[in-house]
Amino acid sequence: MTREDLYAAIKAKKSMLCVGLDVDFDKMPACVKALADDAPANFDGHVLGGKARAIAEFNRAIVDATARYAVAYKPNLAFYECYGIEGMRALEYTVDYIRNNYPGIFLIADAKRGDIGNTADRYAKAFFSTMDFDAVTIAPYMGADSVLPFLAYEGKWAIVLALTSNPSAVQFQTAQKDGKPLYRAVIEDMMSISTPDNMMFVVGATKADRLSEIRSFCPDNFFLVPGVGAQGGSAEEVMKYGANSMGGLLINSSRGILYAGSGENFADAASESASATARF
Repeated sequence: MTREDLYAAIKAKKSMLCVGLDVDFDKMPACVKALADDAPANFDGHVLGGKARAIAEFNRAIVDATARYAVAYKPNLAFYECYGIEGMRALEYTVDYIRNNYPGIFLIADAKRGDIGNTADRYAKAFFSTMDFDAVTIAPYMGADSVLPFLAYEGKWAIVLALTSNPSAVQFQTAQKDGKPLYRAVIEDMMSISTPDNMMFVVGATKADRLSEIRSFCPDNFFLVPGVGAQGGSAEEVMKYGANSMGGLLINSSRGILYAGSGENFADAASESASATARF
């Protein structure tokens, strides 16, 4: 997906919402968890049973309820890998379902990969060729070698961690390097090997006060902004300080949408929460 395609989706939906599909089986409504005890079922060619069936049903309901508002979905790989093969089958189904039913939506693999050489090549192939994501989150600690393989795929994106929303981010990300904070050095170095058409940066919503400063030296790239909702970040502040002429933001909310309701009306509650998040 191109930057122009993403901006067109933002304008059409009047939304910068990215829904984080961070599915915790224990937090799903009881009516969905119970499906894990049913016989395997055929989901558009995917035969799923156990937790895979329950997660697939949950994700399908959430996607159908929020797709009118969301411009992106972001499954966090840890929430699928922890259930082994069942979780990965549910992830594969979820990606296929979104691609087949909502093809204009941007898909992010929140995998936070950060290796080099053949390993990075295989990670890029896994997420872009095998699973057909549009973007992957990447930890840049090992330098450009950990990012370049992801930039070799036309129409795909690397999303580099820059200034994250967790409290201990200050241990490294705001440390000084050559008279500037490390997150700025990371962003500027990554900008030198990429374009705004194939790289985004993670900037946490809890750091909204820094968005204007980052925009001053990174005017054109999209930012993926986690931390809205359960972590206390404000979508309004993020849009005020971080938007650019092409939108420039994907504002993520996960728990605040996925678990907005705990009963049989969970999808309606998710839709209502999504309609009130990151829209303009």
